Amino acid sequence: MKDFANQWRTIWIAVYYVGSTFGLMLLGSVANAEQRPNVILLYTDDQSFASTGVTGNAQVHTPHMDRLANEGVLFTRHYNSTSICMASRASVMTGMYEYKTGCNFGHGPMHPETFEQSYPVLLRDAGYRTGFGGKFGFPVSAGSSDSVGSYEVLPVDQFDAWAGGTGQTSYQTSKNQYLASYADRYPHSSRAYGAFAQDFVAECKTDQRPFCLTLFFKAPHRPFTPDPFFDDVYRDVQFERPSNYGRTAGKHLSLQARLGRQSLTFFRDMGFDSDHYQETMRKYHQLIHGVDYAIGMLRDALREHGVANNTVIILTSDNGFFCGSHGMGGKVLPYEEGSKVPLIIVDPREPGKGQQCDELTMTADIAPTILDLAGLQSPKQTDGISLVDFVRSPERTSDRQSIPLFQMWGAPTTYAMSVVTKTHKYIYWCCGRSMPPAEELFDLTSDPTEMINVVGEANQKAELEAMRSRYADQLSHLKQTAVPYNHYQPFGRLFDANITWEAKRDLVTEKMWKQYTSLPKQLGLREEDYFDFETVLKAAERSIDGRRK
Repeated sequence: MKDFANQWRTIWIAVYYVGSTFGLMLLGSVANAEQRPNVILLYTDDQSFASTGVTGNAQVHTPHMDRLANEGVLFTRHYNSTSICMASRASVMTGMYEYKTGCNFGHGPMHPETFEQSYPVLLRDAGYRTGFGGKFGFPVSAGSSDSVGSYEVLPVDQFDAWAGGTGQTSYQTSKNQYLASYADRYPHSSRAYGAFAQDFVAECKTDQRPFCLTLFFKAPHRPFTPDPFFDDVYRDVQFERPSNYGRTAGKHLSLQARLGRQSLTFFRDMGFDSDHYQETMRKYHQLIHGVDYAIGMLRDALREHGVANNTVIILTSDNGFFCGSHGMGGKVLPYEEGSKVPLIIVDPREPGKGQQCDELTMTADIAPTILDLAGLQSPKQTDGISLVDFVRSPERTSDRQSIPLFQMWGAPTTYAMSVVTKTHKYIYWCCGRSMPPAEELFDLTSDPTEMINVVGEANQKAELEAMRSRYADQLSHLKQTAVPYNHYQPFGRLFDANITWEAKRDLVTEKMWKQYTSLPKQLGLREEDYFDFETVLKAAERSIDGRRK
């Protein structure tokens, strides 16, 4: 009996200590979860750098965006690695360059195993509650189609809460399946996403997990159909045109750059010509104001539910927007207006408020930053870096000397790769069909609007060679790491200036050329004139004159 009692006592002690240890581990896990911050990524669509008050535009009304900057850090040199919706969104979620995500229009979907390494999946695996709302914008599929027209290729089940839409989504809330319940109160999607965010935060209050919310707004992407709720905001504003506005301010650019839809059709069709400029800009900025209002809705919810002091907010955009600069509409091309966007990070746990960071940053930095905030390591294939240290100390300097910009979609005339430093930008336009390939070099310190190509100037010779060297390093990285599918390998040769156009022209297929030939066709030209570029440019000028009449 005594032996039995001793055995029972031994078992009880063992159970006690095991239970205590498990309990301490559990408490430690909960404590760690409480210490980890909530993270919110706010991603607008086509928002130019010059579209907020805090980035220098005194004519716009963006109080909530400006307040974020006043409470956090504004990054003044933030670029989109690829300035087109699909590729940019794939990059922001994975921290990889386009040629490693394998995903863009005209190329194909992101493979499921690649998305498994995205920050939403990794955070959810690490105990975060995750939510997504908005225009997801890229397919996740083992197939070959780049279409995002079906929920079957969107990772709906990879999030705890979902209000995402297919394709470009719609500004009409009622037309977005997972958002439609907000339509009666918020018929325009921007405020509806704000309401979804409020509900998500409220639901997280009863959940032990920290949360990560990603909002991919449609605004201010065209069609420019803003929320009528804000019709009075810019009703009487006459927007100033940028100093490099208009087609005359684009004639010094490479011929390749002027043979894309940005110049040939979008300047006219998007309404950036002088006769329609004011109306277009009012609508564009009204759409951004709608997003600003939704940010206010979200921040109200954070305060109401007591989580504002432990929630990091990141605001940026997938693309810039030309808004008539250089006589262009749209984005895609690697000039400042098309590729440079706002980036604001607010970490309420950090003492720095209202500071600026002037280091080079890019789309691929967002995912490693979010993972770092959550205490997680970035996957080894990540191209970006964490910006957490720069949020803590905005004045610190980076080892990064340059960042790359890519244009591997659309009209082959505009295929380009670029490298940017704090002082210069180098662009190589590879297309040599009926014209020589071209180089451009801009001194961003003395010429921030890129009005003077200094590639042939004697006093820039050393800088040109240094930029060519940086370009060669980036090209080597592309050749070594581009995915072996979705037509990315050919760009290692197309972007190689040491290979003649004649030796690589067959890499551009007839299907790819249709992205260009559709443009002179829209301008009413005969097929035999499609590659008579002087005729094409004159037709574009006539189309603008004809619209005025």
